[in-house]
Amino acid sequence: MKIAKEGYPYIVTLALLTVLLGVIGLAWAAAVFALVTLGVAAFFRDPDRTPPAGEGLILSPADGRLMEIRETKGNGAAEPGTRLSIFMSPLDVHVNRSPVRGTVEDVQYKKGRFIAAYKESSSENNEHNALTMVDSRGSKLRVVQIAGVVARRIVCRVRKGDVLEAGQRFGIIMFGSRVDVFLPSGTRLEVSEGQRVRGGETILARFGSSMN
Repeated sequence: MKIAKEGYPYIVTLALLTVLLGVIGLAWAAAVFALVTLGVAAFFRDPDRTPPAGEGLILSPADGRLMEIRETKGNGAAEPGTRLSIFMSPLDVHVNRSPVRGTVEDVQYKKGRFIAAYKESSSENNEHNALTMVDSRGSKLRVVQIAGVVARRIVCRVRKGDVLEAGQRFGIIMFGSRVDVFLPSGTRLEVSEGQRVRGGETILARFGSSMN
């Protein structure tokens, strides 16, 4: 099982504690920590994905459930569009992936609260990190990593100016969270509320043929 690099400090620490507890004779505690270690390792799993081929595809940036599709008056780029909110439970893969092949135009991190990620207010009020991306045709979208009640650390591995492939890993959110995708007007949705999605594989939408 492939593990995201951010998980190794947690896994190694827990594994060492497990061994220490076993050495000093606390077998029951060692067994508990062994289970916790396996659980944490499973949380940080980082499976390979094969993005579908095609023009104008917008892929899911995260695993989880599409809990809401909402029209918005602005998406941070002074444009109307659609917001898709994906909720990741602690059991989902938490590695985030680029929804398109394109350039990172901007990265904005904002401190905030830790409201439950499934609540509407978390989109604006919670700690989050927003990537604005532009694909090869000039179409723009935003991907926002949002911390939740349990998630207390957002990791973004890319910077302004980086060029990403569709499905390429760009970060991870620790222990349960949410990712919002803001699409410009003119995109054609391919998913519905309540649907399970997989990062780097599920097609969320397609850019309209008339977009520049």
